[in-house]
Amino acid sequence: MTEIATLAGGCFWCLEAVFLELRGVVGVVSGYIGGRDANPSYQAVCSGQSGHAEAIQVTFDPAVISYRDLLEIFFAFHDPTTRNRQGPDVGTQYRSALFPHTEAQRQTAKAVTAELTAAGAFSAPIVTTIEADGPFYPAEGYHQDYYRRNPDQPYCAYNIGPKVAKLRAKYAALVG
Repeated sequence: MTEIATLAGGCFWCLEAVFLELRGVVGVVSGYIGGRDANPSYQAVCSGQSGHAEAIQVTFDPAVISYRDLLEIFFAFHDPTTRNRQGPDVGTQYRSALFPHTEAQRQTAKAVTAELTAAGAFSAPIVTTIEADGPFYPAEGYHQDYYRRNPDQPYCAYNIGPKVAKLRAKYAALVG
């Protein structure tokens, strides 16, 4: 039996590339969540006016990888201390947010955030929000599996390639 995790941490291409590498992840879909309009386009989301975040929906096997493990990777591969910004990407669509699908996920999200805060894991306060699960709209087809199809594109080579290399080196036990 699989579960779904919905995570927003800036550019969905970056998160998608990392999460596709994990053992126990059955699939990853890039898309939009947390906004006002139904079926938003990439242009509408990029305008910052729709209220949506770029996000990924991860289908995973909890017998292989836990939601807590997914959150560990999530917090390790984006900056949860910058409000509405990830590196060169600025705007509410790049916010750090979790969209739990169950009460158990919500409690785990709160616990992991509190543990990281108590441990002083980051040099600034965590600003990741825990938002209500809502409609998730898959992004346009050309956004799906973007890094694997475009590894030499400059944004990918500069921003995503190093993240995938870090994952393979630091979290080898979770890579499948």
